[in-house]
Amino acid sequence: MQSRLRDVALFSTLSPRELKVVSTLIHQRSALAGEVIFDEGEEGQAIYFVFSGEIMICHQGHAASPIAMMGAGRIFGELALIDGGPRSAQARAAKDCELGVMFRGDFQNLMESHASIATKISFQLARHYAGIIRMLAASQRDTQ
Repeated sequence: MQSRLRDVALFSTLSPRELKVVSTLIHQRSALAGEVIFDEGEEGQAIYFVFSGEIMICHQGHAASPIAMMGAGRIFGELALIDGGPRSAQARAAKDCELGVMFRGDFQNLMESHASIATKISFQLARHYAGIIRMLAASQRDTQ
């Protein structure tokens, strides 16, 4: 599990010892092509890590026009760690997938028991969001 987590940018700054701690909180999940991982509007309870395969993010009923495709090393459903609010889109396996799952409660426990690890993960999550914001700003400029 630790070697798979090393390939996920969210965990790239963690030491081997820290990865070992985090690996105890990650649940493995397989998904077949076409399987819905979560639905739009569903309560966000976990963040997902793509170990292999591909995930399609789309609005329900609009699978023909995906918002994003997520391959190995990518994360999705990350807002669940922040607010646990309803999912803004559907996640569906575009190909057979191997996923890692971290539940919000497990991350909250990590913040209490291993604050330095949670801080490193939170910083990487902030960098991830900064990249998304920059990409959206650039695409907004391109459409004007």
